[in-house]
Amino acid sequence: MQGLDFRKKRGKNGKKPRAGRKRSTRGGLRFETEKKRGLHFEQEKDPADRISAKDVILWGVEILIVCMAAVLLVAAFGQRVSVAGDSMAPVLKNGDVVLINRAVYHFKEPERGDIIAFSQDGDRHDSVKRIIGLPGETVQITDGKVLINGEEADADIHVSGIEYAGLAEEPVELGDDEYFVMGDNGARSDDSRDPGTGNVRKEDIRGKAWFVVSPSEDRGLL
Repeated sequence: MQGLDFRKKRGKNGKKPRAGRKRSTRGGLRFETEKKRGLHFEQEKDPADRISAKDVILWGVEILIVCMAAVLLVAAFGQRVSVAGDSMAPVLKNGDVVLINRAVYHFKEPERGDIIAFSQDGDRHDSVKRIIGLPGETVQITDGKVLINGEEADADIHVSGIEYAGLAEEPVELGDDEYFVMGDNGARSDDSRDPGTGNVRKEDIRGKAWFVVSPSEDRGLL
């Protein structure tokens, strides 16, 4: 007697097992099990890569501070003044452009020998001269020599070729905030010897010349 076969034969048009399933056989019986689909987790951004509003504000404040510092530095040390004429030759020549330190005299008093830029009575162009006499001193020019309080001054006096004494032919007494200025080229300088300039008040001083910007052959510290 032939054995009985209870298994159904698959025809040509029989359905195929669904994709994603696998068969297992236990004790002669076939079971179909679905493959587990893999779990998908959305990857979160690293907190270090996030830009917070606080960071943006801090960056903005830092940029603002840098810009303000740059503006202050330029205003304090970078003001340019052009030299007109040869009154300060040979140290400064006609057309030289110098930088003015506007902050220095907020911390100390102007000194004899300083080259300063000043403007009187709203003049648009700054004059550049050297300080000769200080507040409270008496200045006089005799025989081409500068006398400070009756004695010939040599230290920090760079004036040469003095042929004209002007107002300083007689002793000039300086007030508590007044300075006597002259050009190094005494023969070609309009300065405190002339009534049009006279003594320079501290409030008229714009600052101390400290650096020659141009032309390139004269560039350097004063």
